[in-house]
Amino acid sequence: MKISIIGTGYVGLVSGVCLAHKGHKVICVDKREDIVRRINNREATIYEPGLQVLLEQVIDKGKLSATSDLRHAVMNSDVSIIAVGTPFGDGRIDLSYIISCTTEIGEILREKSKYHVVCVKSTVAPTTTDIVVKSILETVSGKKVGEFGLSMNPEFLREGKAVEDFINPDRIVIGASDNKSFNVVNRIYKGYFKAPIIRVNLRTAEMIKYTSNALLATLISYANEIASICEETGGVDAREVLESVTLDKRFNPKVGKHLINPEMVSYLRVGCGFGGSCFPKDVKALISFSAGKGYEPQMLESTMSINETQPVRLVNRLEKTIGDLDDKKIAVLGLAFKPDTDDVRESPALIIIRELLRKKAKVFAVDPIAVNNAAMMLPMDADELVLLTDYKVALQNANAAILVTSWPEFVCIPSYEFVSLMNKPILVDGRRVYDKKTMENAGISYVGVGLEDTGEVENHGYQI
Repeated sequence: MKISIIGTGYVGLVSGVCLAHKGHKVICVDKREDIVRRINNREATIYEPGLQVLLEQVIDKGKLSATSDLRHAVMNSDVSIIAVGTPFGDGRIDLSYIISCTTEIGEILREKSKYHVVCVKSTVAPTTTDIVVKSILETVSGKKVGEFGLSMNPEFLREGKAVEDFINPDRIVIGASDNKSFNVVNRIYKGYFKAPIIRVNLRTAEMIKYTSNALLATLISYANEIASICEETGGVDAREVLESVTLDKRFNPKVGKHLINPEMVSYLRVGCGFGGSCFPKDVKALISFSAGKGYEPQMLESTMSINETQPVRLVNRLEKTIGDLDDKKIAVLGLAFKPDTDDVRESPALIIIRELLRKKAKVFAVDPIAVNNAAMMLPMDADELVLLTDYKVALQNANAAILVTSWPEFVCIPSYEFVSLMNKPILVDGRRVYDKKTMENAGISYVGVGLEDTGEVENHGYQI
């Protein structure tokens, strides 16, 4: 099929490249001429494992091109996929890019005689596609749905594994205004992807996306709340608690003699909290949407509250261990919100760094690929902040280190390097990736999320 994709950010470029890889003819649209030029020159404009190689292949085969000419793209495609950003601000998602893009498409559809489907892939709140997008398209084009198609096709891509997720999806959700719209979008996937195709209405498709991300975010905050309780209790390791809980066959069913160990269980692990372009924005957007409907989503509000305080807890625990942070050199290992991405949006590292700076510490933060993105979001005029790509420089003469992002190169730092490089080998393990005994045997003061040693477990008088 001939497909145009409007927006070449994380979702748009990955979708375009992967659809072209599957054999479709794809035109990517972006108003930024520099982005268009770089894509046409076979350069991935975002970092995502596997994307660069696929981009080169599909361009060389003539399956993908980029343009700033939206009219050309729409007139020469059967489906236009809207993949522009929907940032969260002022208590709600910002639909300005959706509105602008939809208006321009509507103007082009007024001229186009051939049936064309407009498909929203951007994450939007329920009622956006069937009320906002539909109304604009009908008003501007002078046509009614039926004369053109309308669909909502959410993405379920994990940053760092987006190419893998798109090519091998768990499910494909297609919300459609009518049978004809569904049939056209269904042709994009049927026969090209091995996954169940779920047909729903437009609002349900929108809600599935929000519900999916909100559930995963809630699991993370639940794990971190248990971790905080364990820290305050003493003598309890939250990681052991959660690992034991998730061995329940309802979480971890057994096939034959082997546990399946589904990836869902990985969201019930202690850590610094969630970040990135999806979970924080989508949970907040669902809270805002719910409030607008007169319902207070208490669990979702708590999910965000726990997540926002979790990084600060790490700094407070460091301060409890080391004392006053004023003029202390602190190494922060990791800037990206997770490994295998350069995305620092809503990263726990940013909260930790700002809190350390507020407490007058000297921060040396290190990340293999996210330094440039972090520099745009941090107060780089501060003399107390240095961003690096070499963890050894960050650790040199440091008074303490905080692991935030579990990049393999950080996870594999040997204990003797912490000891030999640091002024005081104090390590706050924000991801619980290091072995506590190994670190302590090497002479490192170890602080782990969900673990607070207070000596013997207190006896409260209960009979066992």
